[in-house]
Amino acid sequence: MRKPDAIESLYLDFDGFFASVEQQARPALRGRPVGVAPFSGTIHTICIAVSKEAKAAGVKTGTSLREARELCPDIVFQTQTPELYMRAHHALFAAIETVIPVDGVCSIDELAARVSGHWQDEPEKLGEAIKQAIREDVGPYITASIGMAANRQIAKMICKWDKPDGVTVLHPDDMPGGLLEMDFDDVPGIGRRMRKRLAQCGIFDMPALWNAQAKHLRKIWGSVAGERFWYLLHGYDVPGEGTKRGMFGHGRVLPPSHRQLSEARKYSTFLLLKAARRMRTENYRAGKICLWLSGKTCGWSGTETLALVKDDQACLRGLEALWTRAEAALPRGVRIVRLGVVLQDLWKGERQLNMFLSDDGERQRWETITDTLDAINERYDRTLVSVGPLQPPPGQYAGAKIAFTRIPDFRDFT
Repeated sequence: MRKPDAIESLYLDFDGFFASVEQQARPALRGRPVGVAPFSGTIHTICIAVSKEAKAAGVKTGTSLREARELCPDIVFQTQTPELYMRAHHALFAAIETVIPVDGVCSIDELAARVSGHWQDEPEKLGEAIKQAIREDVGPYITASIGMAANRQIAKMICKWDKPDGVTVLHPDDMPGGLLEMDFDDVPGIGRRMRKRLAQCGIFDMPALWNAQAKHLRKIWGSVAGERFWYLLHGYDVPGEGTKRGMFGHGRVLPPSHRQLSEARKYSTFLLLKAARRMRTENYRAGKICLWLSGKTCGWSGTETLALVKDDQACLRGLEALWTRAEAALPRGVRIVRLGVVLQDLWKGERQLNMFLSDDGERQRWETITDTLDAINERYDRTLVSVGPLQPPPGQYAGAKIAFTRIPDFRDFT
């Protein structure tokens, strides 16, 4: 396994991305403390993003709007604008690629790149060149913090050391450097359960983790991932693990005024059709549908088997069966705060027809209908036709939301 002796990886994390995009797009918000809220017309929710001015006053992501107002009386609450964030994402990544090719889109506000050539000897200049491209091509109110190191894992770990708008370089010759001063909470790959496992083995801090043996971490992790983590932490170039699509789905927090079962059902239908359209775009079929509902006092979840389907009619029929079971199990008057719909057990490609399945003829007809509807909607970049009435339920951005791990496209907004 190769151990680089030069800077080879860059990781970039935009600072307060959603709030700073709002400031860049809306001059009235510039220089003011901003909290991005999921809904308008209520204070019974949280800030899902905050600007650097709000952070300076003690407001954090996840702070309730009421508490945010107490901490920062001048804060401005801006309702989320997901389509704006999607456009900013693509504009920013295009600006960065004028300087260096983007190697990996890690989330809507994070990216990775390979550092090569003369930039390896001048990483600070590379960081400044990227920041200059952002300022010139997009605007000065969106800033980024950058980490550069021997591999992506370390670059990601250190990119937050000098937030906001900083550039941190950890050369292989300077390892482990500040890594030993980090808290486990700031290390990607170490969550609450893993911290507990490490503690059970006498590893309570980064120096102890650094001095552990690779085989020991493999035993603690219970897989080769632990050994892989050890090599990444020590600056080795470890090939990335292959990923496989496991599901298509959407989850949503419902607006306080629309938490009745009837409204939750409308949301689930709308979100299912969005997920099914995304699934078809990537040529997958689903063998299972899952619905989960979460209220303040109770919850419910269930799954329904599907016959490797992709058409809307079959997906909706599975959702209908789940709702029948959910309504029978939930108490009267229950308030649904969050819900999600997921298509699972995916199969890529065409389904082999089976003469012993009575619905194969029906499935073929509905797939033809659904493909035709998709073609019409794709042509006009909006949902013009659907299986049954499709009306977005009340509430902002029923079909799209701030996405950290998936980059929205136009299908989420049409």
